[in-house]
Amino acid sequence: MDSTGKQVTWGGRFSQSPDSLMLSFGESVSFDKRLAPYDLQGSLGHASMLLSVGILEQQEFEEIQKGLKQLAQEVEEGTFIWNTELEDVHMNLEQALRAKTEAADKLHTGRSRNDQVATDVRLFFKDACSQLRVGIEEAMSALLSLAKKYAYTPIPGYTHLQRAQPVTVGHHLLAYVEMLGRDHERFSNVANHANVCPLGSGAIAGSTLPLDRAHTARALGFVDESGEPCLTPNGMDAVADRDIFVEFASSCSLCSVHLSRLAEDLILWNSTEFGYLLLADTFTTGSSLMPQKKNPDCFELIRGKTGRVVGNLTNLLITIKGLPLTYNRDLQEDKPPVFDSFDQLGICLAVTAGALKAAEIDEERCLEAASDPLLLATDLADYLVERKIPFRQAHHRVGSLVARSEELGVLLPDLSDQDALEVCPELGEDWRDVFNLDRAFAKREKPGMPGPAQISERIVFWESILKS
Repeated sequence: MDSTGKQVTWGGRFSQSPDSLMLSFGESVSFDKRLAPYDLQGSLGHASMLLSVGILEQQEFEEIQKGLKQLAQEVEEGTFIWNTELEDVHMNLEQALRAKTEAADKLHTGRSRNDQVATDVRLFFKDACSQLRVGIEEAMSALLSLAKKYAYTPIPGYTHLQRAQPVTVGHHLLAYVEMLGRDHERFSNVANHANVCPLGSGAIAGSTLPLDRAHTARALGFVDESGEPCLTPNGMDAVADRDIFVEFASSCSLCSVHLSRLAEDLILWNSTEFGYLLLADTFTTGSSLMPQKKNPDCFELIRGKTGRVVGNLTNLLITIKGLPLTYNRDLQEDKPPVFDSFDQLGICLAVTAGALKAAEIDEERCLEAASDPLLLATDLADYLVERKIPFRQAHHRVGSLVARSEELGVLLPDLSDQDALEVCPELGEDWRDVFNLDRAFAKREKPGMPGPAQISERIVFWESILKS
């Protein structure tokens, strides 16, 4: 018995109630109550199976069904009262159902909390992946809209955070669209991997009762594209496996890392030194001391929360790394990390989309930065290659030209013909044409490059994907 006088569902073996400290230490309902909708869904599917095999009578099933629907409404409305002394979400709902109908005593027939929670979380992961895919699509749409608006606005591309070659705002932002597209696919894969029903595995070796696992799987939507039930093939693996937790947390981590890298770029672009990006007041904050400040806190928080999400993945891996088969109570700690990763990634995706929708690009500052002729030094080397100079020699010649321009304190294309030809006699009369941005982008009309047609093609591609 617990302190309320209710029979603990596993209490028949024990002559003493758990110590209050142990009750507090061992409870999980404070966080696993989040699984209540999925637990009730799973119980209804299990009840329908018990009816089909003759373990439940029709009247008993109808009473259980009615009670489960009432509990679902209470949970949704927030009126359900959770009792930590009943340990977890399963015992809380079972006892609440027992108060509505004695038929509830039959509901746990042929199942354990082990396969019950394994089923609950798989239903949760399918739902969570669906929600995150929607969030990713919204972030992608916001990125794509900004990329389309400034598709051909030139900016410097960077390696080692040093100016490298000219790209465009569109090309740069489309890189993140590609990343998020892969994230979207990863969550689809996680959802597919979650689409396998463990219910009926029991604690380890199933049951001697005439259970119909295929019926349960169909009732709960664990079916393939042709409607065939998807069942876990090994009962021990079904209740001990936490791969899906790790896959989900890993996908959350990688998506968060992509958002963090985007945030870092946008924080730099928003700085006075760069000045490429203007953020709206609605997604920035001020300083308590310096009245002129307008801080990009939205992206700094995204960058910061990424460490939290990555930490959740590490938490899970360390929790399961040394566990023998099958279930161990350590696994109670598997839920907070995935719940937190889901929550944090969801809000980060929403903030990313909101901040980008309200952002603007300062095209004049972008063009000014992209007009640095050194960005086209590689194009000059390519020019020499087209004049039959081996690339390594061409690279050396252009490097020497850059050094000469720095020595004389002039821009590279402002070198006199005499000074330029002294260093690189292979130059033609048209060598300065290389330092034209329109020429530079027109020469980059191949897959993956920032040529205007390439950018337009990729924008059209992603628009068609996001609208489908």
